Amino acid sequence: MTGGGDRQDNRRAWLAWLESERRYGANTLSAYESDLDDYLQCAGSGAAGAPPDRRLFRSWLADMAGRNLARTTIARRVSALRSFYRFCGRTGRIRIEDLAWLRAPRPPKSVPKPVSEDDARALLAAIFRRRGDDWAKQRDFALLMMLYGGGLRVSEALSLTRRDVPLGDWLRITGKGGKIREIPVLPAIAEAVAIYVGSCPFDGGPDAPLFVSARGNAFGARAAQRLVESLRLELSLPAHVTPHALRHAFATHLLGNGADLRAIQELLGHASLSTTQRYTSVDEAHLVRLHRETHPRAG
Repeated sequence: MTGGGDRQDNRRAWLAWLESERRYGANTLSAYESDLDDYLQCAGSGAAGAPPDRRLFRSWLADMAGRNLARTTIARRVSALRSFYRFCGRTGRIRIEDLAWLRAPRPPKSVPKPVSEDDARALLAAIFRRRGDDWAKQRDFALLMMLYGGGLRVSEALSLTRRDVPLGDWLRITGKGGKIREIPVLPAIAEAVAIYVGSCPFDGGPDAPLFVSARGNAFGARAAQRLVESLRLELSLPAHVTPHALRHAFATHLLGNGADLRAIQELLGHASLSTTQRYTSVDEAHLVRLHRETHPRAG
């Protein structure tokens, strides 16, 4: 069916399907509806009852780029449009020949921004110069040591419980998608965690979170972000210094000191080697900078 009277029917049926079959929540449904309407406003309302048109689609992409929309926003809107047309094609509402071309422009590869070795050391040392309870300082130090020395994601470190201590030579981590990996534990990390646990006034048993707040509740990701942000401002460090940047630093500094890329992939828990290979770009940039700064003919 491609008649004009079916345009709104197609739109309503798609949204109803997302709600009943895909179980999308109200916020997601609202976002998808807005994404489709953005396309229809640019392409014309009749597009909801007709097969996708390449010229209209390219015009829409150009229009979004002209509005300086983020690439992530553009990608989400294109995904919503593909979902709409797939639904219409499967249900026989619109005859669809091919959707392979209906995709967002590929975003440029992002290069991780790690923390330098000097900045990482300064960040850790600054913790003990701050005001506050000694046990809280030990907690902050142990947490950042796990991010930088173990390459853990913030969520992975904060998911650890008292059952995981004392730390041995290896630590089992449950990462994204429930994927489990084993990481070696540096003696400095084990020592930092042991000192923190020995000074912490809270012990809720083996199932209690390892890292806790001043009230004994679980230490949250936002609290970890605020911690690093405040340290960054105190030390006048670059804006990219975040908890996750310490994980980037873990990988980059290993690579810079000769570690194997496959080994780093296992330590980080990356499903694809291509994800880990992003760190070679960081290391190459470092080599280029050193070459230009130190070679006699660089000037």
